[in-house]
Amino acid sequence: MSYPTQNFANHARWQPLYHYFASPVTALYAVYSVTQVFGDPSKANIIHALWAVAISAGVLSSRVMTLTVQNRLIRLEMRLRLKEILSGELLTRSKALTVRQLIALRFASDAELPALVERTLKGEFATPKDIKRAITDWQADWLRA
Repeated sequence: MSYPTQNFANHARWQPLYHYFASPVTALYAVYSVTQVFGDPSKANIIHALWAVAISAGVLSSRVMTLTVQNRLIRLEMRLRLKEILSGELLTRSKALTVRQLIALRFASDAELPALVERTLKGEFATPKDIKRAITDWQADWLRA
């Protein structure tokens, strides 16, 4: 299967089942059910509202848990990658990189990674998006959750 070229502009990952169906439908149903309670605070409406909010929270928490595990794996992958690419003082200093910075740096090629790590540690980038914008040789990541 061939993929289009990935870059800063198109790297965001959208899961259609989650982003366009499960999340909005359960959130809308939760809001609808809660508003029903205010119009008719019956026992049945309260139970429906509780169920709707619980289901919506479950859908959201499943996404949060998935992204947390993904971020832990990216952190591990990047620590191993930095250990292979960097040496000396820069490797030691790279331990100060935050998880968000490591996640942004993962798109950089091995050739440009040391310079980007140095610039990141110097505080040249205000946000992870700034790090991503600075990458010139983008390495696609199509296996994200």
